[in-house]
Amino acid sequence: MSEGKRATLVRTDMTTPFHIDFDWWQKNERDWHVYLRSLLCIEHQEAFATIEEDTPIDWVDPETAEVKPVDGVQNALMSHCVKQPDFLTQQTALVEAVFRLFLTNGNIPMSSEELGNRLNRPANTILRTLGGARVYKGIRPVRG
Repeated sequence: MSEGKRATLVRTDMTTPFHIDFDWWQKNERDWHVYLRSLLCIEHQEAFATIEEDTPIDWVDPETAEVKPVDGVQNALMSHCVKQPDFLTQQTALVEAVFRLFLTNGNIPMSSEELGNRLNRPANTILRTLGGARVYKGIRPVRG
């Protein structure tokens, strides 16, 4: 069974924290840089058109002041593009909205309850989607 179809081994409930597991992208031969570049605003798509994305830079979490190494594309997304009014709307599909919300908060884990509150979507629908057997966009329960 492929990694994208493997059952979640963690029993999930409304308080189970989820996050984007970027290792999942690597293990499934998915180029997350290409996907992240597609989420950039027009200004940053042009700015990063000829720049290599594998050079890490320091990003400071605005809530915890924790310094995390991120690549330039991820930093541009987290510091500018996520703040654009069309980055995350009520019309954004559920899984895409969850993925984008994690980008906006620096991939800080959140439960389906927290995700539902932030996205104004039903928490039980989020839990059924993310806690099921299929992994969407690398969004998985945090493993302790």
